[in-house]
This record gives sequence, structure tokens and C-alpha cells, in this order.
Amino acid sequence: VQLQASGGGLVHPGGSLRLSCAHSGLASRSGTMAWFRQAPGKEREFVAAIRFGDSAKRHADSVKNRFTISRDYAKNTVFLQMDSLIPEDTAVYYCAATRISSITGTMASLSIYDYWGQGTLVTVSS
Repeated sequence: VQLQASGGGLVHPGGSLRLSCAHSGLASRSGTMAWFRQAPGKEREFVAAIRFGDSAKRHADSVKNRFTISRDYAKNTVFLQMDSLIPEDTAVYYCAATRISSITGTMASLSIYDYWGQGTLVTVSS
């Protein structure tokens, strides 16, 4: 499995960015993908996840109603649409994947993901 994240950059507070994670080696209807982020000096934290097959989603409370995870089956790509960005969203964002169709309760657990992308930096600053 290979994951390639892109789309990070510098954005003003209140702005938007869309991150992409192109993946290969995963079955189209089985698996789970997620976005995590890690700010300087902090632990990696869950942002959002999507389960293949039924497209069930989960978002962290800190990003609900601002970020949306989605998937394009045809393009083998998972997106993270980030709106109303705030400085606290500044971090390196990582996409992650597992071949398991995770139950909703475990989607946010870092330990279930076997494959990780290289990370893309998002900086929110005026």
C-alpha cells in the first residue's frame, strides 16, 4: 500500500484548503482511511476517518462543521476539505490507511492504521 498526501500550504485564518491522499494497493470496498495531524511539540491526533464500502465517517470534535472527509472511488483518492481554518489547525497532516473496515468506535485510534503517507504541512497564519 502506498499513500501520497498533498495540498498543504500557507493560508490566512478563515481560509480554506483541500488536502488529497492518493492511494494504491487497497481494495475499493474494504478498508479505512484517516487523516491525523501533529503540531510542533504535540502528539499526533486524529482528525477524520472514512470507512470504505458504506462511506461511514467520523470527525474529531475540534474540526466538526469545519472539516469534511470524502473519497473519490474512481480516482483512489481521499480528500480533507478544511474550511474556517484557525491558527490552531497548523500542523503536519498525515493520511493513514488500514485494510480493515474499522468499526466507528475505533476509527480514531492511531494504532489500527498500518500504512502512513509522508505528511503535508498546513500553516494558518496572518
